Amino acid sequence: MAFPNDFRRDHTSDQLHEEFDAKDNQELESLNIEVSVAGRMMTRRIMGKASFVTLQDVGGRIQLYVARDSLPEGVYNDQFKKWDLGDIIGARGTLFKTQTGELSIHCTELRLLTKALRPLPDKFHGLQDQEVRYRQRYLDLIANDKSRQTFVVRSKILAAIRQFMVARGFMEVETPMMQVIPGGASARPFITHHNALDFRYVPAYRAGAVSETSGCRRF
Repeated sequence: MAFPNDFRRDHTSDQLHEEFDAKDNQELESLNIEVSVAGRMMTRRIMGKASFVTLQDVGGRIQLYVARDSLPEGVYNDQFKKWDLGDIIGARGTLFKTQTGELSIHCTELRLLTKALRPLPDKFHGLQDQEVRYRQRYLDLIANDKSRQTFVVRSKILAAIRQFMVARGFMEVETPMMQVIPGGASARPFITHHNALDFRYVPAYRAGAVSETSGCRRF
């Protein structure tokens, strides 16, 4: 099956919330704002001729309102209802707010962009198995908002540290992960073998020595 590659989103969920959360439904209707979003279908509540979908993208989550009569003929029953949680979809429609005040998109176009091959973890409990969380990080990031936010914060911290150090004349260097001669004082090294070179390698516990020997001032 060939999936479409011509769908273009113009907003992420966090951009929509930041820009339009403060507006009421009457104001949104008068502005008639059309947006395009794309992301993973995390939840779906089918209620006859209409459904609510939670869409998750790189910025967070936003709700989609999917009505049979607002879509092209056959899309709701023949396509949308057969999709699975975890599928990546593209949606186009107008912004509005529900009676509970949640910013949502009234969809006029809905497209399947990529199929999920396996079901997502339980939506109410998330991914609880610690072993699976650490060995399958991609699944942990899909299922747990807290884990995803930790990755975002970590990236921002590293970027800030890098900017701070570069501004003060420090140079970022790449050092070897493995070396031939053991280092690290009395630490018992882990030993592995490089088949192609027929060498025995140990972890580079003292990787900074490479830069010190080369004469780098700040690294």
